[in-house]
Amino acid sequence: MTFRVHEGVLHAGQVSLADIAAAVGTPTYVYSSEVIAAQYAALQAAFPGAAICYAVKANSNLGVLRFVHGLGAGFDIVSSGELQRVLVAGAEPGTAVFSGVGKSVAEIDLALKLGIGCFNVESEAELHRLATQAELLQGVAPVAVRVNPDVDADTHPYIATGLKENKFGVSAEEALELYALAGRHPYLEVKGIACHIGSQIDSPGPYLEALDRLLEISGELDCAGVRIEHIDVGGGFGIAYGGERALDVAALGTAVTERMAGRPQRLLIEPGRFLTASAGVLLTRIEYLKQSRSAGQRSFVVVDAAMNDLLRPALYGAWHAVERVDAPSAGSVAGTWDVVGPVCETGDFLARDRELTVAAGDLLAVRTAGAYGMALSSNYNSRGRPAEVLVEDGAFRVVRHREHIGDQLSLERPSAEREQ
Repeated sequence: MTFRVHEGVLHAGQVSLADIAAAVGTPTYVYSSEVIAAQYAALQAAFPGAAICYAVKANSNLGVLRFVHGLGAGFDIVSSGELQRVLVAGAEPGTAVFSGVGKSVAEIDLALKLGIGCFNVESEAELHRLATQAELLQGVAPVAVRVNPDVDADTHPYIATGLKENKFGVSAEEALELYALAGRHPYLEVKGIACHIGSQIDSPGPYLEALDRLLEISGELDCAGVRIEHIDVGGGFGIAYGGERALDVAALGTAVTERMAGRPQRLLIEPGRFLTASAGVLLTRIEYLKQSRSAGQRSFVVVDAAMNDLLRPALYGAWHAVERVDAPSAGSVAGTWDVVGPVCETGDFLARDRELTVAAGDLLAVRTAGAYGMALSSNYNSRGRPAEVLVEDGAFRVVRHREHIGDQLSLERPSAEREQ
């Protein structure tokens, strides 16, 4: 069950968001386990038999990771910190694939010692580093080469990753050379082939174009005697924040399944936003109204959440629906408002030009905030990051406590003072 209005109050499942705000305060992220489970089931139906590796960068909260792990997911990680979160969440390191262009020696060593499922290799230099460290540790590094297929995913340039000018992956020609190197090295083991062309992709076309290129390379590898076990098409499945089109994952799954029919390799996908974005809201309370008094002025709803809590609008110009949690209170004012925070930046806004009937003290929900919300948050202006709440089995629990200034200062005090 998605977020819904019940008896005039917005709920997550059976739980009132007003009750959560009263108990936990604001700003607070609230995640619905029911929505995550429904999105996961949609992927299972669309891609039968595929390995679903949740992209931890979208939302790395331990409560969310534990829930996704319980659904049967593996993980896509891009740092040793994410790897350690996955382990604390109860997952085996062999269920994780390690992506990213800048893996350090320390990160590689940790992943090798723990038994990572696969490294998605993004350069020749990385492959040599993996080989060196694997030999030093007298282990074998499982590898897949991330191919940059030069496919235009028609998305925001900051989240496009599959064009030749992007930093990610290698060309098809270089990939074949890297596979030849890996095949000859006693401390490297070829596992698969990978790509990831971007995020918020709303059409099957770019995925199928990229998959066709991976299959073509796979065929060349097969002729050269290099066997691969999986084909990783990445993630980036687009969801609807507002009026835009969401990706039809069922249609994509049908087309991908047809292309994979009869092939021995297992399909691997890396969804992040698709699983958690629509499962989350950011609760925020109105501090002040600043209503325009003359032509050309804008009217502002000043809330207690800010760009440090939800960066996407300032970073990408991203659109999030904003709605009241309960009925309008006495003295509410109808108008067209910009919803802004207290941070000292003109770019500190959560929404612009929204028709709202509001009053100071009212509670608002910023929708579709479960991905790249808390994950991109910061302590800018020395603000504490929000609390996080997971709604599951008809109840809610705090899965990350609100940060306070003492949490920040504790990292900056002298070590002797911290120990006291």
